[in-house]
Amino acid sequence: MVLTCVNHNCFVYALVHNNIRNELVELEEQNKIKIISADITSFDSLENAFNPIQTLDAVIHCAGRASDIGWDREFRQTNYESIKHLVKLTSQYKVKRLVFVSSTDVYGLKDFHGQNEQQLSYAEKANNPYLKYKIKAEKYLKANLPANQYCIIRPAAVWGKDDPTLTRRIKDFLAFSPYIIHFGKWKGQNRWPLAHVDNVALANYIGAFHRQACGIAINVLDEKKTTMDEFYRYVAKAYFPGRKYKSITLPFWLGLVIGSFVSIISNTFNLSHPFIDPSLYALYSVSKNLDFDEKLFRSLKESDI
Repeated sequence: MVLTCVNHNCFVYALVHNNIRNELVELEEQNKIKIISADITSFDSLENAFNPIQTLDAVIHCAGRASDIGWDREFRQTNYESIKHLVKLTSQYKVKRLVFVSSTDVYGLKDFHGQNEQQLSYAEKANNPYLKYKIKAEKYLKANLPANQYCIIRPAAVWGKDDPTLTRRIKDFLAFSPYIIHFGKWKGQNRWPLAHVDNVALANYIGAFHRQACGIAINVLDEKKTTMDEFYRYVAKAYFPGRKYKSITLPFWLGLVIGSFVSIISNTFNLSHPFIDPSLYALYSVSKNLDFDEKLFRSLKESDI
């Protein structure tokens, strides 16, 4: 995301907390970015980071707890309280636009059948803290900033080289399993809406600077429709070339038993990721037909910024 903005001739202040990637260090050495340190859960820490800068065209908020298990209070601090801090600082420092990276998960995990993104609404029951606080953060943003000062980006399943979340989990599973395992009626043929990291980065740049991106939420999906089984095979081909995998489908009730056990243990110890897949949330995610569109993102990509 930083590199995309740099390639569009932006000077970037890259806010980090604990881990600094080598790529960021190299860009700073080239005087293309400046690395600053802050804690997004602390207003004072963020204000200290903003204060020396003074003038910002846009703030892209992509930090947060990206997991399907963990304690509620952890998600509240990182995924909700942080947006409250940034909304206040956006007004205080007259930032032209705040871009919030949310998720298509806000629509809920159920079967979709090609709905237009303008027809979709928030999930009625947000019983997972990741989903709950993404929805709350979006609603807070809309209620406390004028439309010309914000944009919401909703990526689907983010994937790509060095992706530390979904791609890594599937890679770790395929490392020891000789099978690609599906659960329920779709048998792996349900749509799995991918969002390549390059598309997510471009969407954030569009959200920050496109004249038509004010006050809207943009779904970010790859144009090619991919099934769950196809995605497993993409990952297998990338990391385990030459290995053959057979696909099998297990009853959904068996997945519920496994997912419930994994989630209970993982939540008890507040793990950053499930100790094994699937968690209960992941089970519903990979077993539903998440087929909705990304026409808005496509049209904005094709127009002038």
